[in-house]
Amino acid sequence: MTRLTPQDGPAVVTGAGSGLGRALSVELARQGFTVIGTGRRPEALAETAAQAGPTCHPLTLDVSDPKAVRAAFARIKTTHGPVALLINNAADYPRRDVLEESAESFLDTIAINLGGVVACTHAALGQMCETGRGRILNVATFADLNPLPASSAYSVSKGAARIFTRALIADIADRFPGIVIGDWMPGMLQTPMGAPDGLAPEASANWGVELALRCDPALTGAVFEQDTEVLPPRGLRGKLKDLLLLRRRRPRRLS
Repeated sequence: MTRLTPQDGPAVVTGAGSGLGRALSVELARQGFTVIGTGRRPEALAETAAQAGPTCHPLTLDVSDPKAVRAAFARIKTTHGPVALLINNAADYPRRDVLEESAESFLDTIAINLGGVVACTHAALGQMCETGRGRILNVATFADLNPLPASSAYSVSKGAARIFTRALIADIADRFPGIVIGDWMPGMLQTPMGAPDGLAPEASANWGVELALRCDPALTGAVFEQDTEVLPPRGLRGKLKDLLLLRRRRPRRLS
């Protein structure tokens, strides 16, 4: 199995100040990676770095600001080398009814949940294309398929980010097969954006890091929910072919 190692370069985790982003940063650092954890709250990032240890470097960054993102990734390359792993985790879930939204507040959420993914991905790709190798893992949800009440901006932005993953693959997968791109849905977590009875972020982070470190081109385009691959739907013709060939598709698992 092709895997990223600490020698391949630094890992960037956005939204690293709490919850899943903190847990992902701690686990990556535990495995020896130089981790750059980004977020908008310097005090929270300092707590993450304290838990993760000396190989975790806090970087205050608003991912919705493309110029700031470009400058930050340039500094990361100068200080730590080309980025080998990007986990796009930062997100905002304002929980506002659509009648309580303004166009401005709606677009503010879009700027973080979609714009941040685009800006960080573009900045990381510039470095990964130079080395010909890298891993981009986008933390996703099914919110676009089954929106909850008071989640219009969140659902639209996260759904658009899933489309961006597919569009990105269509553009670069053939030219740069060593850059592996996919989506991961961690499930409902015990975080401010999750639910009190959700899964502990530390448990979910074990799956996320395992998936993130798998740099096999066969994983490009794969979607995982927690530790199990979500197989794409098959049409009637595909189902009949599977039946005739006695072929049973099995989802890949991380454990």
